[in-house]
Amino acid sequence: MLSVKFEKSIDIHKQFAFSYFSAYFEECFGKLYNDSYHDIVFVCIGTDRATGDCLGPLIGYKIQDMNYNNIHVLGTLDNPVHAKNLEDHLKDLENYHKPFVIAIDASLGKFERIGFVNIKEGPLSPGSGVNKSLPQVGDMHITGIVNMSGFMEIMVLQNTRLSLVMNMANIISKGVRYNMWKLQNKKQSLNASLFSNEYPESDGRILLNSEGS
Repeated sequence: MLSVKFEKSIDIHKQFAFSYFSAYFEECFGKLYNDSYHDIVFVCIGTDRATGDCLGPLIGYKIQDMNYNNIHVLGTLDNPVHAKNLEDHLKDLENYHKPFVIAIDASLGKFERIGFVNIKEGPLSPGSGVNKSLPQVGDMHITGIVNMSGFMEIMVLQNTRLSLVMNMANIISKGVRYNMWKLQNKKQSLNASLFSNEYPESDGRILLNSEGS
């Protein structure tokens, strides 16, 4: 029996959008990320030269300072990942240790879907909304529908409201940071528990203190 691929959408204008995004992200990530992976790499695609297309770089900018050894961010406002350099950055993924890749990008869609964020299992096809053929990327991906598709896509991206993109970037980046924090705390608690089982008199605090020093 074929398993159904994970796919959820969140309207950022609705109440509790952050909570829904965080929960759906955790569900999708938890389904896919396992012991066969080590590094977590966020590939935030787009360019700051077009308002609608800067969602990825904005999110990269907002999450780039996560101070965890196995979490990495490609694509920021200063160093964007876009159509012209995407293939080079995908080659760089080989330098990471068993990477689990999360792709993030802006997208276009139906008028009534503007403002929705999609979390999906499987790779992203960047550039498809503007009729560009680019390599697929990601074990899971996040897209934000920033404007309407169907005509003059490049101009539409350039005339997208910044407030919408900023609101999306805030919700997505906060949700990502929260989930990565939870993941690291879970790992730390597990390590402390294993240490305590081996050395009961320590109750795990030695390990935690040594990691934080």
